[in-house]
Amino acid sequence: MLKQLKVILEIQEYDMKMIRLMRLKKERMQELDHINALRHELYKQQKDKEVEIAELSRSVAAQEMKISEIKDKLKKLEGRQSSVKKVDEFNAVTQEMTQAERERVATEAIASDLIDKRNLEEEILTKIKESLQQSEESSVALETEIKNSIRLINKEGVGLQSARESLAKVADPEILRIYERLLSNKKDRVVVPIENRTCSGCHIALTAQHENIVRKGERLIFCEHCSRIHFWQETEVGEGPMAPTKRRRRKLASV
Repeated sequence: MLKQLKVILEIQEYDMKMIRLMRLKKERMQELDHINALRHELYKQQKDKEVEIAELSRSVAAQEMKISEIKDKLKKLEGRQSSVKKVDEFNAVTQEMTQAERERVATEAIASDLIDKRNLEEEILTKIKESLQQSEESSVALETEIKNSIRLINKEGVGLQSARESLAKVADPEILRIYERLLSNKKDRVVVPIENRTCSGCHIALTAQHENIVRKGERLIFCEHCSRIHFWQETEVGEGPMAPTKRRRRKLASV
């Protein structure tokens, strides 16, 4: 392996941890946003419903005032009817009273429908308020847990960043610049080993010549498919549990 890549590999490990932390932080922030969005939506529903009920109350009041005016009109007509002596005038007043009575009945029906609708909307408003209260009570613990999680993520991120900066000071500036440019584009590992003559980043097969050049470790070698930096990872074969086992030929039974 190219000597300068060892420091870059250490830096990469810190970067991968920081990228994972940032993704986790983003997920946690999205959870907070979701909670706040739900609460905001319930507040909006409550406000809209209160406006709607207020408008219905104004409409009911207007219809009730109209009913009161019609009743007053009917009383006056009754007074006129009792005092008239001519048949034609009596019939005219009676017809006017009939028309007023129809208007009163229709207006009372409208008022009744509006009151029923307002009662229904008030029931819905009560349920919205209950949902809002339950949401606020249940989300308190969750919001606290999320905020504590974000605080710990930030704290861990500061430690990782500090350790990374220390390594960056001893890294080859040119290789570090190339590495950081690749990392900025891919947001993933960009210094990767060759495994079975395949790039472990894009998993595309490589040529034997490419593998041999990487083995030598004399200069930076880039994957011709994904532009990642390749290095050769030496593997030690020992007696441990990861060591390959030799196949034993089964002896033929003598006849």
